[in-house]
Amino acid sequence: MRRTATPSERTATSDAVRLIGLTRTYGGAPHEVAALREVSTTFPARSFTAVMGPSGSGKSTLLQCTAGLDRPTGGRVLVGGVDLSTLSERQRTELRRDRLGFVFQSFNLIASLTAAQNVALPIRLSGRRPPEEWIREVLTLVGLGERMHHRPAELSGGQQQRVAIARAVAAQPEVIFADEPTGALDSRSGREVLSLLRRLVDERGDTVVMVTHDPFAASHADRVLFLSDGALVDELRSPDSRSIAARLAELETA
Repeated sequence: MRRTATPSERTATSDAVRLIGLTRTYGGAPHEVAALREVSTTFPARSFTAVMGPSGSGKSTLLQCTAGLDRPTGGRVLVGGVDLSTLSERQRTELRRDRLGFVFQSFNLIASLTAAQNVALPIRLSGRRPPEEWIREVLTLVGLGERMHHRPAELSGGQQQRVAIARAVAAQPEVIFADEPTGALDSRSGREVLSLLRRLVDERGDTVVMVTHDPFAASHADRVLFLSDGALVDELRSPDSRSIAARLAELETA
């Protein structure tokens, strides 16, 4: 496999992702529900952003629309300057495969495949054959170089999530989207995963956008965006757990 530049080596624009008036509604009048209401923001390259809000605030919908997993009703999503609304379904699939990485709460590993095979699978599905040395390098990055031939059942939950992160990193995406990546983990494993995501930004220059309900998880980010009733209502920079929890409590009781 031809090696592409790492995120820190790319001459990318300052914004990895830009949202302009992003709107997503479900149903029709008179029962229309607005999950997102004209959200405009940017996700800078080489940064770690957390997205938070009360249940039903629209944070998962925001991630799905931003990552091209769902089509917004209105507004625009630009990934590396590419307007997703101008792409066909095939082109959107190719963009997700080639330029975006995903980490989910449930790991989404294939039980019959080894860690190395799970990491290599998305690259193989794109028609490329990743060198074993690269797969080993990525698994070593997440602390699992010696367990690359183990299957998911032979790994702890935290190790499985690190395999999922390695899978996301292997294609060297422009943005890594993480949806509640510590939600299924114990506190120790969760801390390890969060520290890993932080290192990807600080040491590799990756861009991470994470949806979470956990103030401690969000405190690892450079900034936290808060949603309420589908609207972007606040932002904290250089956040700490206490200030995040206080702002979230205000939104939940408003």
